[in-house]
Amino acid sequence: MTRMMRRVLALLLCLAAAVGLAACAPADRGWADRTQAIAGGGVSGVYYAFGEHFAKALSRDLGARFEVQQTAGSVDNLERIGSGRAVLGFAQGDAVADAVAGTGAFPESLPIVAAARLYDEYVHIVVRADSPVREIAALSGRRVSLGAPGSGVEGVARRILSAADVDPAAVDNPALGLSDSIAALRRREIDAFFWVGGLPTPGIETLAADTPIRLLSVPPAVVDAVNAAHAGAYRQADFPIGAYGIDASTVTMTVPNYLVTRADAPEGLVHDALAVLFDERATMATAVPVVALLDRRQAIFTDPIPLHVGAVRYYRQTHG
Repeated sequence: MTRMMRRVLALLLCLAAAVGLAACAPADRGWADRTQAIAGGGVSGVYYAFGEHFAKALSRDLGARFEVQQTAGSVDNLERIGSGRAVLGFAQGDAVADAVAGTGAFPESLPIVAAARLYDEYVHIVVRADSPVREIAALSGRRVSLGAPGSGVEGVARRILSAADVDPAAVDNPALGLSDSIAALRRREIDAFFWVGGLPTPGIETLAADTPIRLLSVPPAVVDAVNAAHAGAYRQADFPIGAYGIDASTVTMTVPNYLVTRADAPEGLVHDALAVLFDERATMATAVPVVALLDRRQAIFTDPIPLHVGAVRYYRQTHG
């Protein structure tokens, strides 16, 4: 082989290697140069705790800074994601459906897609154990927090009251977030409060440790009436006996919860975030028990919104 031929062969091998490296190179990581926000919720709720530990895991494993935002809940989270103020966030399925349709709290459709279905959230209607209130109808005329303005809790509370033939205007609603609702019930400043969240919700667990509580039932007929008016987004369920130190069985309704992102979020960010989520779920679950409910096989069922392209790539790789 002549010297010239050896030089040409060497050049071709270098070019081939360069092409191969380019094909294997990671996607553009320009997003890693700035802080990425996760829309969480109130500091006493599951969303915030989940987001806090998720942000720590993402920051450690992806070499970028992620931080959780304290928010009013699902509606607020979806608005932040839709406007680009957060790249990921948590939201109830009913709020997601409204955001896609541009109805309810959303004057227009938001550019959102799903990264994963996470777990089911339980409707809590919390009263003190010594309260005379035994059913939803008895909330009429009483001081009841329906949740913070801009939260998914508020929407669910109003739907339940209406389905139980209680005019939401007939309750004195101070519109408190979870932390303030807990404090107000502890001080007997309210008779009850609504909450929608995973089990156990940390703030309610803390409340039950020093203030005995009960949970009002959401009867099957009320669940059916809510579903008839709102496209079947809810299902019947029972609180486990022993939850929050309560020995009696309580029926309620649940709504699925999603990890949501913008339609134009970087593919690599969403793909890698899901890899961290499922790789670290056992560790995160020691601090946030609902994380243990994550199931990769169920995570793809995100109707009424499609999966982000980065999520599709992740699930195809891990289901293969």
